[in-house]
Amino acid sequence: MKAVRIHAFGGPEVLQVEDVARPVPAADEILVKVYASGVNPVDWVVREGGNEALRSFLTLPMTIGWDAAGIVEEVGSEVTAFQKGDAVYGIPNFPGDGSYAEYCAAKASQFARKPGNISFNEAAGVPLAGLTAWTALFEQGKLQAGQRILIQGASGGVGSFAVQFAKAKGAYVIGLSSAGNLEYLKQLGADEVIDYRSQQFEELVHDVDVVLEASPLRDNAERLKAVAVLKDGGTFVSVNLDYPFNEEMLTALARKNATGELSANQARQDWLTEIAELIEAGSVRVFVSKVYPLEEVAAAHRESETWHVRGKLVLEISTEAAPK
Repeated sequence: MKAVRIHAFGGPEVLQVEDVARPVPAADEILVKVYASGVNPVDWVVREGGNEALRSFLTLPMTIGWDAAGIVEEVGSEVTAFQKGDAVYGIPNFPGDGSYAEYCAAKASQFARKPGNISFNEAAGVPLAGLTAWTALFEQGKLQAGQRILIQGASGGVGSFAVQFAKAKGAYVIGLSSAGNLEYLKQLGADEVIDYRSQQFEELVHDVDVVLEASPLRDNAERLKAVAVLKDGGTFVSVNLDYPFNEEMLTALARKNATGELSANQARQDWLTEIAELIEAGSVRVFVSKVYPLEEVAAAHRESETWHVRGKLVLEISTEAAPK
């Protein structure tokens, strides 16, 4: 099978399309014929050698990619939730068999049935960013209907899902982005939108229950501004695991009786199933910015590295007709 492999850490030039052996699923795994793979910032962070949170897990050579949509080709002996031919989406084993490949093996618990009303290309843009947003909002942020949430980086891959999930669950959503994305945030359902470049959000927003840092910016001053808009007892959640809270941040949280959480994505089948239900109900839409063929993976990485992608980038692995 064809797969994108790296044999050394570095820039996009280290990405190589090669012929490799097809993986064999373990007893609790499924083998997925991959039709499309999402492209995420973690992909090129790993390609470059990882950050402090990831480096110890990485061994070369490796196939990258942690967003897959496709068809179940084989099921392990212990798997009962799927059968051959099922259309699925989910997260491959990290950092094992990546999704930049014609086939990937993964724990069945990390996949769910694909939403029936979207394409494989669209579905491939959901799992990693969607589960990252879901974990941060509901597991760590404990967001409830009627609460107010401020989302930093609201137009990116994680932020776009966070806006829609929060809105679907009945929260009041305030989104921060650049001016060019404000209308997009309104389309996603944000109740208020703020241009972080020309407006001072800390002067416009007060008494929010939850702040979600989905922005790639590692800036302690911005974090402190965000804590200032929390209500007493609120929660600040960041998906930037490699940027822990410093003493100044911990002190600011304590003054507000607030909780600070670094949120790691949880690859859970039940959450993927609930996300699929929201997509099928029309409550959540998937916005794909651009689709690249597998051979143009380096270009997809360069685009992702600009940090100016609205929605998701996707690699199309297979162009053959696929069942819905």
